[in-house]
Amino acid sequence: MSFSMPQRELGIALIGTGFMGKCHAMAWRNVSAVFGGAHPRLEILSDVTEESAARFARQFGFARATARWEEAVSDPNVDIVSITAPNGMHRPMAEAALTAGKHVWLEKPMALTLADAEAMAKIAAAHPGQVTMLGYNYLRNPAFRAASGMVRDGTIGTPLAFRGVYDEDYSADPLLPWSWRMTHEGGGLGALGDLGCHLVSHMTALMGPVAELVAQTQIAIPTRPSPDGPKRVENEDSALALLRFTSGAQGSFATSRVARGRKCRLQWEVHGTDGTIVFDQENMNELWVHRTGEDGFVRHLTGPGQPDFSAFCPAPGHNFGFNEQKVIEARDLLAAIAGEPNVGPDFEAGLEIEKIIHAMAVSNGTTIRIER
Repeated sequence: MSFSMPQRELGIALIGTGFMGKCHAMAWRNVSAVFGGAHPRLEILSDVTEESAARFARQFGFARATARWEEAVSDPNVDIVSITAPNGMHRPMAEAALTAGKHVWLEKPMALTLADAEAMAKIAAAHPGQVTMLGYNYLRNPAFRAASGMVRDGTIGTPLAFRGVYDEDYSADPLLPWSWRMTHEGGGLGALGDLGCHLVSHMTALMGPVAELVAQTQIAIPTRPSPDGPKRVENEDSALALLRFTSGAQGSFATSRVARGRKCRLQWEVHGTDGTIVFDQENMNELWVHRTGEDGFVRHLTGPGQPDFSAFCPAPGHNFGFNEQKVIEARDLLAAIAGEPNVGPDFEAGLEIEKIIHAMAVSNGTTIRIER
């Protein structure tokens, strides 16, 4: 499949230099090498101090550096702003970029609160000439996209149920120090905002909109050590939910940041009238598919027959990775700027994900309908 890509250099501003900042930098450096079009121009990088901004600008290949993100957002040589800053800065940075006429690539979660996400979606709608994209890169996995195609074309019949889990153990140690990520003001939601939103992005892409849900959350480790003594954890370590989709299908959902031994267990299965599909991100290069009449499941490996795989490698079974997904995400953003349909999630679609995870956060055993 070919895509229209920008034929002129677009200037990039990157805000943030952590894990996801580096992912964005690698994606911008590689996207044209893989998919063609004009190479993006790495214009300016912003970090919290002048020293770190200058150091990472050299490392990532950006021409200039600044400790003031406002300078990066308003720079006349910038066309696209990549935002990988802490969650509490997502709304002001994204709104400033859109107001300045820039396209925006924003890491998930979209915002701290549902009200923030609603305001961001409203501003994006008021700037239809600017493309927005949220960092749900797991949607770009060729295996996931193959699974989505199977659901759409009826390979497993009519979807009846979804069962999904996203567990990691990065907060399982009770001696892990307290941080801003564990506060409502700095981090917003906990496991739901960091992990669960990814599972929701897969779930809704496969099953369609959620009509209603009932959920419970848990703070497994109530306090964390800090230099000032124990501090309270404000957001959830885990969440469980039961859902009903507008199609009438049902679903179950679980996420945890304190699940010992789990590293990236984004795992789900879709049960249909004629079969079942099973996926696990820890084995992201394979699908397991059962069809009516078969004794069990058939293993499907990623390969050039699946979307975008061949752009990186012509040989089947040669594994795809996390950062390759990010390159595809950058491609999708550039293609939308060049006039292709925006496959998103853009801010409008991201708001639907936020509605679901914030409903889970406040349900406390009460059924909540998802309004549209």
